[in-house]
Amino acid sequence: MTPDRQSARMRDICARAPVIPVIVIDDIAHAQPLARALVAGGLPVLEVTLRTPVALDAIRAMSTVPGAVVGAGTVLSADDIHRARNAGATFAVAPGMTDSLIGTCEKCALPMLPGAATASEAMQALEMGFDLLKFFPAGPAGGPSYLKALGGPLPGIGFCPTGGVSVENARDYLALPNVLCVGGSWVAPEAMMRAGDWAGIETLAREAASLTS
Repeated sequence: MTPDRQSARMRDICARAPVIPVIVIDDIAHAQPLARALVAGGLPVLEVTLRTPVALDAIRAMSTVPGAVVGAGTVLSADDIHRARNAGATFAVAPGMTDSLIGTCEKCALPMLPGAATASEAMQALEMGFDLLKFFPAGPAGGPSYLKALGGPLPGIGFCPTGGVSVENARDYLALPNVLCVGGSWVAPEAMMRAGDWAGIETLAREAASLTS
């Protein structure tokens, strides 16, 4: 799958909801009920970060939930791509971009959302064929004003900002014409997962799903 086709596929995925939950799973027992709550709340696209020992098992479990579109986040290597694909991930999200990640995603036909934080990185990605990128880390890199500035010289690139995105500033990002959606962890807080408050998480998801520009 060539980079341009990967970006086209990712645009379809990102169009499903204004917020992609960025999920850290420590307890595999939380995976399915969390996915059900988020999907019921209107957030079907789920990014499970590869930061815990149970992340791949969580991808497998969440992928069985009807309506869930599950991908792997914090993808750093070719091995991560292979393991995520074998676990059932339908897309990959990386904090940056490397030749190894690009080549492996092409061979595995796994669409990737590569990360960029500067104009040079975004231009390099566009030169390779990617026109949809993760803007990371969005807050420290400059926030909505910085992303708005990138839209002037780079109007053909769309972004999904993550890193420092919250319910308080999500609308500021979503109001930008070069932002398709945002990624955030506030819809799946650890305390609510530990408490089994799936109804509360569904409410957070419903509120996030209603965010518009």
